[in-house]
Amino acid sequence: MNPADIRVLSTHAALDALNELGPKFERATGHRLSIGYDPAKAVKRQIENGAAFDVAIVTRPVFDDLAAQGKILLETRADIGSSGLGVTVRKGAPKPDIATTEAFKRALLAAKSVVRSTEGTSGIYFEKLLDRLGIAEAMRDKVKLGPSGRVAELVARGEADMAVQQIAELLPVTGAQYAGPFPPELQLYSEFAAGVASASKHREAAKAFIATLTTPEAIALFTAAGLEPILR
Repeated sequence: MNPADIRVLSTHAALDALNELGPKFERATGHRLSIGYDPAKAVKRQIENGAAFDVAIVTRPVFDDLAAQGKILLETRADIGSSGLGVTVRKGAPKPDIATTEAFKRALLAAKSVVRSTEGTSGIYFEKLLDRLGIAEAMRDKVKLGPSGRVAELVARGEADMAVQQIAELLPVTGAQYAGPFPPELQLYSEFAAGVASASKHREAAKAFIATLTTPEAIALFTAAGLEPILR
């Protein structure tokens, strides 16, 4: 197999694992990886607008939609992991009690500011959750919309008291500390999957890269980064 340039479009949830797996794959195969990171819905939009790619790593609803559109080869799907939602505060700050729904509500109301993703699954869900909890009005001026990527970085910089996002995107942020998951009754899990682009000119190389994402080493890296294995 001749060396190929493989374009990967991925959610930030896989970033830390890919930082380790990518260079090893390049050294072992001679292929070169180019990886772009965005929320799954932004990746979907790019692909629908004609962005060239060989591999996509996105949430399952986005994967299934792209497969239905013929953009991704359904038979190449590899399940990467599942992540729930959690809370992060600044390193050194007291960790709030968020074990129950009532405690979670009190913690949110006590925070001066809470940052969520603008268009990520977690941010959209959190906005609806505030309505469900009956505190949307009280939180209106406290909620900040984070940039594409890891919103806990705003907490680390002191620009927000608390961040809510998928656990896999909270854990790696230096200067912030993970406070814990959402209460079970409020939890939302997102599954992530990888697949090969239908239009890829490097299908075999792309499949080889996806195969490295399901090795024991990869599973251990994804688990350490907050993506739990998906058991079927």
